[in-house]
Amino acid sequence: MGNTVVIVSTRDPAARRTGRAAHLTRVRRLRGVIDFLEAVVLGLLQGLTEFLPISSSAHLRIFPELFGWGDPGAAFTAVIQIGTELAVLLYFRKDIWRIASTWLRSLFRPEYRGHIDARMGWYIIIGTLPIVVLGVSLKTTIENDFRNLWIIGTTLIVLGIVLGVADRVGANQRAIRQLNIRDAILMGLAQACALVPGVSRSGATISMGRFLGYERAAATRYAFLLAIPAVVGAGLYELPEISAHDNAYGWGPTIAATVVSFVVGYAAIAWLLRYISTHSYLPFVLYRIGLGGITLVLVATGVLAA
Repeated sequence: MGNTVVIVSTRDPAARRTGRAAHLTRVRRLRGVIDFLEAVVLGLLQGLTEFLPISSSAHLRIFPELFGWGDPGAAFTAVIQIGTELAVLLYFRKDIWRIASTWLRSLFRPEYRGHIDARMGWYIIIGTLPIVVLGVSLKTTIENDFRNLWIIGTTLIVLGIVLGVADRVGANQRAIRQLNIRDAILMGLAQACALVPGVSRSGATISMGRFLGYERAAATRYAFLLAIPAVVGAGLYELPEISAHDNAYGWGPTIAATVVSFVVGYAAIAWLLRYISTHSYLPFVLYRIGLGGITLVLVATGVLAA
């Protein structure tokens, strides 16, 4: 009669379940670290590009795709822009306080109504209306169709050329004190074009300002002030979407990216205002055309998914 061999498993089901749970925990922790690092890089990118006329939203769409991270989502992009707008609030705090307080006084005291700061308050409000109306009515299109890389590459090139022409032909004679309601509306309409990634909020507003004959410093300063209500409003509007499953990052990485964009954005404002006092926008024009061209080539060859 032969011997019976009994094989006993050294891994019981409970041990296997414990091992899988530990592995999943390590994977989740690693994923969290990676998400955090990616968000910090995107915050740095946002801070560097928000105030330069090269479109931060285009960069936040192109470079994550190039790095293989995928689209971070319109909500993430809108929320971390709050960080850069907080940098504007801090940098221009004296101007903003003066404009806001004078505008408020003008509502009750007629002698303030002709003051430039009271009028500036109205110009910012009126100039913000186009982007608010179009942003709300076209929300779905903006978050989906407009984020196509074919569109972004094209708008980078086209608006780069527009900026170059505007800076070339602009009379460079009018100061910000000469702003009027017609010009505020036109620059507000130009800013609304930036709902399409690749246009650049500051780039579109500055281009219109230069076409209207405003000095580079005046057009740039007004572009920064005009962007505050629109960007902060868009960020707050998109806050609930951060926890949604169709966005790449959660609250932790988003907050980190917002803080980074604030710090870097503040430095970018100071640098740009110094730079344009003695230089043209030509380097930004060439950069836009180059980045737009490269993006279109990469999409056409299948390196990037549109």
